Amino acid sequence: MDATMVFKRLLGSLGVGGPTVDTVIDPGAARPGGALTGQVHLKGGDADFDIEHITLELVARVEAEHGEGESEGVVAFERFTVGGGFRLGADQQHSIPFTVTLPWETPITELYGQGLGIVLGVRTELAVAGAKDKGDLDQLNIAPLPAQEAILEALGQLGFGFKSADLEYGRIGGTGQQLPFYQEIELTPAPQYAHQVNEIEVTFLANPGGIEVVLEADKRGGFFSGGHDTLTRFTVGHHDSRDWNTEVDGWIRQLVERRVSHGAYGHGDPYAGHGHGDHHHHDDHRRSGPGMGTAVAAGAAGLAVGVVGGMVAAEVVDEVGDFFEGDEEDEG
Repeated sequence: MDATMVFKRLLGSLGVGGPTVDTVIDPGAARPGGALTGQVHLKGGDADFDIEHITLELVARVEAEHGEGESEGVVAFERFTVGGGFRLGADQQHSIPFTVTLPWETPITELYGQGLGIVLGVRTELAVAGAKDKGDLDQLNIAPLPAQEAILEALGQLGFGFKSADLEYGRIGGTGQQLPFYQEIELTPAPQYAHQVNEIEVTFLANPGGIEVVLEADKRGGFFSGGHDTLTRFTVGHHDSRDWNTEVDGWIRQLVERRVSHGAYGHGDPYAGHGHGDHHHHDDHRRSGPGMGTAVAAGAAGLAVGVVGGMVAAEVVDEVGDFFEGDEEDEG
Protein backbone atom coordinates (compact mmCIF):
# COMPACT_ATOMS: atom_id res chain seq x y z
CA MET A 1 0.00 0.00 0.00
CA ASP A 2 1.28 3.45 -0.84
CA ALA A 3 2.05 5.04 2.51
CA THR A 4 1.27 8.53 1.27
CA MET A 5 -2.34 7.56 0.64
CA VAL A 6 -2.86 7.22 4.37
CA PHE A 7 -1.79 10.83 4.78
CA LYS A 8 -4.26 12.30 2.30
CA ARG A 9 -7.04 13.68 4.43
CA LEU A 10 -9.03 16.55 3.00
CA LEU A 11 -10.92 17.70 6.03
CA GLY A 12 -12.74 20.54 4.31
CA SER A 13 -13.02 22.65 7.46
CA LEU A 14 -13.66 25.62 5.18
CA GLY A 15 -17.04 24.07 4.54
CA VAL A 16 -18.71 22.49 1.55
CA GLY A 17 -18.00 24.52 -1.56
CA GLY A 18 -14.75 25.97 -0.24
CA PRO A 19 -11.39 25.63 -2.00
CA THR A 20 -9.36 22.43 -1.53
CA VAL A 21 -5.60 22.01 -1.31
CA ASP A 22 -3.36 19.10 -2.27
CA THR A 23 0.37 19.40 -1.68
CA VAL A 24 2.66 17.11 -3.68
CA ILE A 25 6.23 16.78 -2.47
CA ASP A 26 8.76 15.91 -5.16
CA PRO A 27 9.71 12.21 -5.00
CA GLY A 28 12.82 10.97 -3.23
CA ALA A 29 14.09 11.58 0.28
CA ALA A 30 15.26 15.05 1.27
CA ARG A 31 18.23 15.66 3.58
CA PRO A 32 18.65 17.73 6.75
CA GLY A 33 19.63 21.30 5.89
CA GLY A 34 18.69 20.65 2.26
CA ALA A 35 15.89 21.73 -0.01
CA LEU A 36 12.36 20.37 0.10
CA THR A 37 10.59 20.98 -3.20
CA GLY A 38 7.11 20.37 -4.48
CA GLN A 39 3.87 22.02 -5.53
CA VAL A 40 0.72 23.12 -3.78
CA HIS A 41 -2.30 22.45 -6.00
CA LEU A 42 -5.39 24.52 -5.25
CA LYS A 43 -8.85 23.94 -6.64
CA GLY A 44 -11.36 26.76 -6.38
CA GLY A 45 -14.66 26.35 -4.60
CA ASP A 46 -18.14 27.24 -5.84
CA ALA A 47 -17.42 30.98 -5.51
CA ASP A 48 -14.41 33.30 -5.62
CA PHE A 49 -12.23 33.18 -2.50
CA ASP A 50 -9.42 35.42 -1.31
CA ILE A 51 -6.45 33.23 -0.36
CA GLU A 52 -4.74 34.99 2.54
CA HIS A 53 -1.80 32.64 2.89
CA ILE A 54 -0.66 29.10 2.18
CA THR A 55 1.70 27.81 4.87
CA LEU A 56 3.61 24.55 5.10
CA GLU A 57 4.18 23.29 8.61
CA LEU A 58 6.69 20.55 9.44
CA VAL A 59 5.34 18.26 12.15
CA ALA A 60 6.80 15.32 14.06
CA ARG A 61 5.43 12.71 16.40
CA VAL A 62 7.45 13.09 19.60
CA GLU A 63 7.62 11.18 22.88
CA ALA A 64 7.68 13.03 26.18
CA GLU A 65 8.86 11.34 29.35
CA HIS A 66 7.39 12.46 32.63
CA GLY A 67 7.49 10.83 36.02
CA GLU A 68 6.86 7.16 35.52
CA GLY A 69 5.44 7.19 32.02
CA GLU A 70 5.62 8.45 28.49
CA SER A 71 3.13 10.22 26.30
CA GLU A 72 3.15 11.09 22.62
CA GLY A 73 2.27 14.36 20.97
CA VAL A 74 2.68 16.21 17.73
CA VAL A 75 5.20 19.05 17.55
CA ALA A 76 5.31 21.58 14.73
CA PHE A 77 8.96 22.50 14.32
CA GLU A 78 9.08 24.81 11.29
CA ARG A 79 6.67 26.93 9.21
CA PHE A 80 7.08 28.33 5.71
CA THR A 81 4.61 30.66 3.98
CA VAL A 82 4.78 29.74 0.29
CA GLY A 83 2.06 31.93 -1.20
CA GLY A 84 -1.05 34.01 -0.68
CA GLY A 85 -2.54 37.40 -1.29
CA PHE A 86 -4.53 36.46 -4.37
CA ARG A 87 -8.06 35.64 -5.42
CA LEU A 88 -8.90 32.08 -6.45
CA GLY A 89 -11.83 32.04 -8.86
CA ALA A 90 -14.66 29.51 -8.67
CA ASP A 91 -13.46 26.09 -9.89
CA GLN A 92 -10.12 27.63 -10.87
CA GLN A 93 -7.03 25.43 -10.60
CA HIS A 94 -3.84 27.04 -9.41
CA SER A 95 -0.44 25.52 -8.59
CA ILE A 96 2.30 27.10 -6.51
CA PRO A 97 5.78 25.55 -6.76
CA PHE A 98 7.87 25.81 -3.60
CA THR A 99 11.45 25.30 -2.46
CA VAL A 100 12.05 25.53 1.29
CA THR A 101 15.16 24.76 3.34
CA LEU A 102 14.79 22.07 5.99
CA PRO A 103 16.24 22.66 9.46
CA TRP A 104 19.67 21.07 9.95
CA GLU A 105 18.32 19.06 12.89
CA THR A 106 15.45 17.52 10.92
CA PRO A 107 15.39 13.87 12.07
CA ILE A 108 16.28 11.13 9.62
CA THR A 109 13.46 8.72 8.79
CA GLU A 110 15.34 6.16 6.72
CA LEU A 111 18.69 4.46 6.30
CA TYR A 112 19.60 2.65 3.08
CA GLY A 113 15.98 3.19 2.05
CA GLN A 114 14.64 1.31 5.12
CA GLY A 115 12.24 3.17 7.41
CA LEU A 116 13.38 3.77 11.00
CA GLY A 117 9.88 4.21 12.46
CA ILE A 118 10.19 8.01 12.75
CA VAL A 119 7.06 9.91 11.73
CA LEU A 120 7.38 13.31 10.07
CA GLY A 121 4.79 15.14 8.03
CA VAL A 122 4.22 18.30 6.03
CA ARG A 123 0.88 19.88 6.85
CA THR A 124 -0.56 22.47 4.48
CA GLU A 125 -2.54 25.31 6.00
CA LEU A 126 -4.84 27.30 3.75
CA ALA A 127 -6.10 30.58 5.24
CA VAL A 128 -9.23 31.99 3.62
CA ALA A 129 -11.34 34.80 5.02
CA GLY A 130 -10.29 34.23 8.61
CA ALA A 131 -10.80 30.44 8.48
CA LYS A 132 -7.89 28.01 8.38
CA ASP A 133 -7.96 24.58 6.80
CA LYS A 134 -5.13 22.24 7.73
CA GLY A 135 -6.55 19.94 5.14
CA ASP A 136 -3.58 18.13 3.64
CA LEU A 137 -0.90 16.06 5.32
CA ASP A 138 2.00 14.42 3.52
CA GLN A 139 4.66 12.06 4.74
CA LEU A 140 8.14 13.56 4.87
CA ASN A 141 11.08 11.23 4.14
CA ILE A 142 14.56 12.28 5.23
CA ALA A 143 17.78 10.46 4.35
CA PRO A 144 20.96 10.95 6.40
CA LEU A 145 23.70 13.42 5.62
CA PRO A 146 26.94 11.81 4.34
CA ALA A 147 28.70 12.01 7.71
CA GLN A 148 25.63 10.62 9.53
CA GLU A 149 25.48 7.72 7.09
CA ALA A 150 29.24 7.07 7.41
CA ILE A 151 28.98 6.91 11.22
CA LEU A 152 25.93 4.62 11.17
CA GLU A 153 27.61 2.42 8.58
CA ALA A 154 30.73 2.16 10.77
CA LEU A 155 28.56 1.18 13.76
CA GLY A 156 26.97 -1.54 11.61
CA GLN A 157 30.37 -2.84 10.53
CA LEU A 158 31.56 -2.85 14.14
CA GLY A 159 28.68 -5.20 14.96
CA PHE A 160 26.05 -2.86 16.43
CA GLY A 161 22.44 -3.61 15.43
CA PHE A 162 19.48 -1.30 14.95
CA LYS A 163 16.96 -1.58 17.77
CA SER A 164 14.63 1.40 17.39
CA ALA A 165 14.54 5.15 16.86
CA ASP A 166 12.41 7.81 18.43
CA LEU A 167 12.09 11.52 18.96
CA GLU A 168 12.38 12.70 22.58
CA TYR A 169 10.95 16.01 23.74
CA GLY A 170 13.53 18.08 25.61
CA ARG A 171 17.08 19.32 25.18
CA ILE A 172 20.51 17.83 25.68
CA GLY A 173 22.44 20.31 27.83
CA GLY A 174 25.79 21.63 26.69
CA THR A 175 25.01 21.17 23.00
CA GLY A 176 23.98 23.57 20.25
CA GLN A 177 20.57 21.92 19.95
CA GLN A 178 17.99 24.15 18.23
CA LEU A 179 14.78 22.11 17.96
CA PRO A 180 12.60 21.33 21.01
CA PHE A 181 13.24 17.60 20.56
CA TYR A 182 16.11 15.33 19.55
CA GLN A 183 16.34 12.01 17.75
CA GLU A 184 17.71 8.93 19.47
CA ILE A 185 18.79 5.93 17.42
CA GLU A 186 19.03 2.96 19.76
CA LEU A 187 21.49 0.21 18.97
CA THR A 188 22.15 -3.22 20.40
CA PRO A 189 25.81 -3.48 21.42
CA ALA A 190 28.47 -5.17 19.32
CA PRO A 191 29.50 -8.53 20.87
CA GLN A 192 32.76 -7.09 22.24
CA TYR A 193 30.79 -4.55 24.33
CA ALA A 194 27.78 -6.68 25.24
CA HIS A 195 29.11 -7.47 28.72
CA GLN A 196 29.44 -3.76 29.52
CA VAL A 197 26.31 -2.15 28.05
CA ASN A 198 22.80 -3.16 27.05
CA GLU A 199 22.32 -0.44 24.48
CA ILE A 200 23.98 2.56 22.91
CA GLU A 201 22.01 5.61 21.78
CA VAL A 202 23.22 7.93 19.04
CA THR A 203 21.95 11.48 18.54
CA PHE A 204 23.04 13.70 15.66
CA LEU A 205 22.78 17.48 16.03
CA ALA A 206 23.66 18.88 12.62
CA ASN A 207 24.38 22.55 11.91
CA PRO A 208 25.81 24.45 8.92
CA GLY A 209 29.39 23.77 10.04
CA GLY A 210 29.16 20.08 10.87
CA ILE A 211 27.56 17.55 13.18
CA GLU A 212 27.67 17.05 16.93
CA VAL A 213 27.47 13.35 17.68
CA VAL A 214 26.12 12.54 21.15
CA LEU A 215 26.63 8.96 22.32
CA GLU A 216 24.88 7.64 25.38
CA ALA A 217 25.30 4.38 27.26
CA ASP A 218 22.51 2.75 29.20
CA LYS A 219 22.29 2.00 32.89
CA ARG A 220 23.39 -1.64 32.84
CA GLY A 221 23.31 -1.87 36.64
CA GLY A 222 19.58 -1.19 36.66
CA PHE A 223 17.84 0.04 39.79
CA PHE A 224 20.92 0.37 42.01
CA SER A 225 23.25 2.04 39.53
CA GLY A 226 22.30 5.61 40.40
CA GLY A 227 20.02 6.34 37.48
CA HIS A 228 22.44 8.36 35.36
CA ASP A 229 23.15 7.70 31.74
CA THR A 230 26.62 8.62 30.51
CA LEU A 231 27.13 10.89 27.52
CA THR A 232 30.11 11.64 25.34
CA ARG A 233 30.16 14.14 22.49
CA PHE A 234 32.22 14.41 19.33
CA THR A 235 32.17 16.88 16.45
CA VAL A 236 32.71 16.03 12.79
CA GLY A 237 32.71 18.10 9.61
CA HIS A 238 30.17 17.42 6.88
CA HIS A 239 32.81 16.24 4.44
CA ASP A 240 35.38 14.73 6.79
CA SER A 241 37.25 11.79 5.39
CA ARG A 242 38.24 9.54 8.27
CA ASP A 243 38.84 5.88 8.95
CA TRP A 244 35.33 5.77 10.34
CA ASN A 245 35.49 2.25 11.80
CA THR A 246 38.57 3.10 13.89
CA GLU A 247 37.24 6.54 14.79
CA VAL A 248 33.81 5.33 15.90
CA ASP A 249 35.24 2.37 17.79
CA GLY A 250 37.44 4.86 19.67
CA TRP A 251 34.33 6.88 20.55
CA ILE A 252 32.57 3.80 21.89
CA ARG A 253 35.61 2.80 23.96
CA GLN A 254 35.73 6.28 25.46
CA LEU A 255 32.01 6.13 26.26
CA VAL A 256 32.25 2.69 27.85
CA GLU A 257 35.34 3.61 29.88
CA ARG A 258 33.72 6.80 31.11
CA ARG A 259 30.66 4.81 32.01
CA VAL A 260 32.71 2.25 33.94
CA SER A 261 34.70 4.92 35.80
CA HIS A 262 31.82 7.27 36.58
CA GLY A 263 28.72 5.31 35.79
CA ALA A 264 28.28 3.27 38.95
CA TYR A 265 26.70 6.21 40.74
CA GLY A 266 26.89 8.87 38.06
CA HIS A 267 29.40 10.99 40.01
CA GLY A 268 31.95 13.29 38.46
CA ASP A 269 30.68 13.08 34.89
CA PRO A 270 29.99 16.53 33.43
CA TYR A 271 27.50 15.12 30.95
CA ALA A 272 25.85 12.44 33.09
CA GLY A 273 22.12 12.69 32.56
CA HIS A 274 22.65 16.36 31.78
CA GLY A 275 19.62 18.05 30.32
CA HIS A 276 17.74 14.77 30.17
CA GLY A 277 15.82 14.84 33.42
CA ASP A 278 14.86 11.41 34.67
CA HIS A 279 15.88 9.64 31.55
CA HIS A 280 14.57 6.17 32.27
CA HIS A 281 13.91 3.95 29.32
CA HIS A 282 11.11 1.44 29.59
CA ASP A 283 11.59 -1.00 26.77
CA ASP A 284 7.95 -2.02 26.94
CA HIS A 285 7.10 1.44 25.57
CA ARG A 286 9.04 0.83 22.39
CA ARG A 287 7.24 0.19 19.13
CA SER A 288 10.02 -1.96 17.69
CA GLY A 289 8.96 -5.35 16.39
CA PRO A 290 9.94 -8.57 18.13
CA GLY A 291 13.67 -9.25 18.07
CA MET A 292 14.47 -6.43 15.67
CA GLY A 293 18.05 -6.31 16.86
CA THR A 294 18.66 -9.94 16.01
CA ALA A 295 17.14 -9.72 12.53
CA VAL A 296 19.92 -7.47 11.29
CA ALA A 297 22.93 -8.76 9.38
CA ALA A 298 26.28 -7.15 10.14
CA GLY A 299 28.19 -5.39 7.39
CA ALA A 300 27.72 -2.30 5.28
CA ALA A 301 23.95 -2.28 5.69
CA GLY A 302 24.35 -3.49 9.27
CA LEU A 303 21.84 -1.04 10.68
CA ALA A 304 19.26 -1.38 7.92
CA VAL A 305 16.11 -2.74 9.42
CA GLY A 306 16.18 -5.81 7.20
CA VAL A 307 13.33 -8.28 7.02
CA VAL A 308 11.18 -6.56 9.61
CA GLY A 309 11.38 -3.19 7.85
CA GLY A 310 8.18 -3.69 5.87
CA MET A 311 6.22 -4.81 8.90
CA VAL A 312 7.37 -1.89 11.04
CA ALA A 313 6.74 0.67 8.30
CA ALA A 314 3.20 -0.56 7.74
CA GLU A 315 2.47 -0.57 11.46
CA VAL A 316 3.81 2.97 11.85
CA VAL A 317 1.85 4.29 8.88
CA ASP A 318 -1.27 2.78 10.39
CA GLU A 319 -0.62 4.48 13.69
CA VAL A 320 0.13 7.72 11.95
CA GLY A 321 -3.24 7.87 10.29
CA ASP A 322 -4.94 7.59 13.67
CA PHE A 323 -2.44 9.86 15.35
CA PHE A 324 -2.62 12.74 12.93
CA GLU A 325 -6.38 12.38 12.54
CA GLY A 326 -6.82 12.65 16.31
CA ASP A 327 -4.58 15.70 16.38
CA GLU A 328 -6.63 17.48 13.71
CA GLU A 329 -9.87 16.87 15.57
CA ASP A 330 -8.44 18.09 18.88
CA GLU A 331 -7.58 21.42 17.33
CA GLY A 332 -11.18 21.90 16.21
